[in-house]
Amino acid sequence: MSEADEGTHVTNDGYHETAPQRLKRVRDEIVSAANAVKRSPADVELIAVSKTFDGEAIKPVLAAGQRVFGENRVQEAERKWPALKAEFPDVELHLIGPLQSNKAKEAVTLFDVIHTIDREKIARAIADEIAKQQRTLKLFVQVNTGEEPQKAGIMPREAKAFVALCRTELKLPIIGLMCIPPVDEEPAVHFAFLAKLARETDLHCLSMGMSSDFDAAIAFGATHVRVGSAIFGTR
Repeated sequence: MSEADEGTHVTNDGYHETAPQRLKRVRDEIVSAANAVKRSPADVELIAVSKTFDGEAIKPVLAAGQRVFGENRVQEAERKWPALKAEFPDVELHLIGPLQSNKAKEAVTLFDVIHTIDREKIARAIADEIAKQQRTLKLFVQVNTGEEPQKAGIMPREAKAFVALCRTELKLPIIGLMCIPPVDEEPAVHFAFLAKLARETDLHCLSMGMSSDFDAAIAFGATHVRVGSAIFGTR
């Protein structure tokens, strides 16, 4: 396999590093971050975010043993993941980007975990599709912790009632909360808030932390970290 096939990029010191090597480094950093706060590294799931990368760029990471991947768009995932899943049937695919209700059917068909349930229309569409397809999914409620108008996610003040609606009326398998902190704010504040909200809603999973801040997210209890560029390189 050529360097290009392995997703090689040049680091600041000029060293050619492949995607599998970057994957190993990220895994090692997760272990260190968990150990630093006396958590078990096994309690932190690494989601390799493969958005914008094609199947040939993803295969070396699959070959290195990674089986949990995240995608932002249903249509993009539909183009590349059915073939990859046929070759690697034990892959667990996570939708981590905004979901439109008209894509609920495709999302339930393709994904195993959806992190972006954030409004009643989406929740009802997903509930209907889960019933129709008889699929078992895991779901997160996305919370817009920074209350940013351009960003998806339920507003914090509405989160508890929305979680209750999803679990009680719609019987959705909500396992946790997800957030994407504002880029210009200290992410730890948002991670701490999401962890508190999870405790108050009796949810045990936290999807938070990306390439630049997953160590801080782990310190605040992240159970799922979404790491893209630190594994696949610059998009």
